Amino acid sequence: MRATNLCLEQHIKIMANPTFPVSLTESPTTSRSDSPRRSTAIAILLGLWLMIFFASLFAPPLLDDADATHANAARYMALTGDLVTLHVDGVRYLEKAPLPYWLDALSFRIFGFNTFAAHFPQSIAVLLLALLGFHWADRAFGSRTAFYTGLGVLTSIGVFLFTRIYIPEVLLTLFLCTSLYCLLRSLESSPLEDSGSAGSGTLPSVAYPYLMWASLALAVLTKGLVAIVFLAGTAIAYLALAGDYKKWRALRPLTGTLLFLAIAAPWHILAGLRNTGGMNGHGFFWFYFVNEHFLRFLGKRFPKDYNKLPGYLFWSLHLVWLFPWSLFCGALIQQAYRAFQRYANANPLFESPNFLWQPFAVAIGGILLRDIAHIPYLFTLSVALVVFFVDSLRRRQKKSPAPAALLRAATFQQRTTVILTLYSGLVLIFFSISTNQEYYTFPAYLALLILLAAALHYAESTFATDKASRRWITFGHIAFMVIGFGVALTLAYGLWRSRHLPFVPDIGDLLAHRDVGNYTLSMSHLFDLTDASFAALRLPAALAAITFCLGPAIAWLLRTKKRHLAATTAVALTSTVFLIAAHIALVRFAPMLSSKKVADYIQHLEASGAISRNNTVLLYGDQSYGSSISFYLGRQVDLVEGRTTSMLFGSTFPDAPPIFLTNSDLLKVWGTGDRKLLFVPLERRDDADKLLGNNKILLEETSGKALFTDRPLNQP
Repeated sequence: MRATNLCLEQHIKIMANPTFPVSLTESPTTSRSDSPRRSTAIAILLGLWLMIFFASLFAPPLLDDADATHANAARYMALTGDLVTLHVDGVRYLEKAPLPYWLDALSFRIFGFNTFAAHFPQSIAVLLLALLGFHWADRAFGSRTAFYTGLGVLTSIGVFLFTRIYIPEVLLTLFLCTSLYCLLRSLESSPLEDSGSAGSGTLPSVAYPYLMWASLALAVLTKGLVAIVFLAGTAIAYLALAGDYKKWRALRPLTGTLLFLAIAAPWHILAGLRNTGGMNGHGFFWFYFVNEHFLRFLGKRFPKDYNKLPGYLFWSLHLVWLFPWSLFCGALIQQAYRAFQRYANANPLFESPNFLWQPFAVAIGGILLRDIAHIPYLFTLSVALVVFFVDSLRRRQKKSPAPAALLRAATFQQRTTVILTLYSGLVLIFFSISTNQEYYTFPAYLALLILLAAALHYAESTFATDKASRRWITFGHIAFMVIGFGVALTLAYGLWRSRHLPFVPDIGDLLAHRDVGNYTLSMSHLFDLTDASFAALRLPAALAAITFCLGPAIAWLLRTKKRHLAATTAVALTSTVFLIAAHIALVRFAPMLSSKKVADYIQHLEASGAISRNNTVLLYGDQSYGSSISFYLGRQVDLVEGRTTSMLFGSTFPDAPPIFLTNSDLLKVWGTGDRKLLFVPLERRDDADKLLGNNKILLEETSGKALFTDRPLNQP
């Protein structure tokens, strides 16, 4: 009875103080008076989206590699109406889930086959992600945090950078975070538990579990089984820690699973039935599920056409991807530490000797040694976690005969903090173990930005009374000014050195080609800049230099005057102008990153009658080197020594078109039959020169990429 009264007493304390005992951000409920009105905040966010994302839909043209490759798959889908099997250059392309291509195909049918249509669905996804973050943060932490979350989504470098090419990460993030939000709403037993300021919403409570399952199905159709891993892993951990496993019926597991299967299963079944008889008898099921999921995770995927970031880069680069909001991560860490101390003092769970050192030592050790052995590490980590939870429950049961949760998360704010922490941690750890690219952890961005926004808001609200909050905000602004002045000085130096050099539109011809990071790191080409090439970047460089010289200083001045909302908005506006400058620079890099200029030249020759339309276009090497040519020409391109990477498995099917030529095949057809037009990327110029020698005529050259033909223009 005494234990029951004690639990009841603690529950009353929790309801009275929404930050006790679990709230990593300690964010208080904010009155509307010190935040922009909801309509004003949404209008500002919409304006930023129009300036940063919508305006960038028209240029640059589709980039080679993944951008145009995926657009080609969607183009085929739009033209043929085949919504099951993806094709690139006529070859089956079975490694990707279909939803992004369905959306792109619909966009093409509405707007035509152009750059705007290719990137429009992704741009809309960014807007929806910002609005989702705004709504979730508003309900959990208040209107100021909601506004900061929207600003964070729209002005973070990573969100901008990884939506310049058409990859599914932003859609995956949107659907996964929608599922997580609906999971929390499904578990709410009463709207009175909500500590946010936005009300309980308009949807009936029964809709949330089904919306969760539907969003999960769409996430699976966007990226594959990894969506189930992230949602299920987060949900299981949350339900076990928060004690909400007793509410499992609220998630409608039976009918929800049926809805999930009704949405996600048909495409997988049809794709499996329609794509059989590939390499070694394998079909879609083996290639998509085994090769693209499990073998990719283990680093044994066939063919191996990907890299893996070193551990120190994988973790540290997130400070870049979440910049400028990562400047305030110190405030988040400090508040999380305080919350941890309060919770540790109030809960017997932390008295367990196995707490922390057992599971987390194994986790850290596994991360550091992940390249040695995946399976033994995962098995050891799983055993350690099971032992940890069993031991914790046993000790907790001794302290209190009544069942109790490992974590007390009574309010929506606390539940949001717990589930976002679990989710973002799972995503980051998962991809630190598996093979990875820089953008793979994109699904964690929204969760991290909400937590950062809440931490920043709390630090602002206690700026005058809490030395730690004041210290970490000050540190963030000092770092912002140091980085800003450093960038401004670097750009000013480049502008000064190139002041007398002429403007050259084709920047690719002037780069040093230092091959930093094998060009697999984002922004690797910035290391190739020379004085002459910098002359082509005068406008974006000057704009960025002025912005970084003034913006951080203005933000700090406003902060010293305790105009916190204006100061944080100034940080966002500084990033906005910088991203606009970055987009202008990306357009200047277009001749090097895209081959549209080559496609335009071929179409010009055909339209002017200089060459017959009955010609054969060939690409030397992998199709990714010039995938934009195929898209803008709107036709199939033959590949010389290009039976590689993403085209390899599809080429083993009996219906694969005869587009794959060897060097010997090229020599046999060169100069015979229809005119041949050979596109050679910079990476393969030496091979082509050695093979064809002087038996070729140069028609066009841009950024080291060349277009050759096998006969003079005055010959048919």
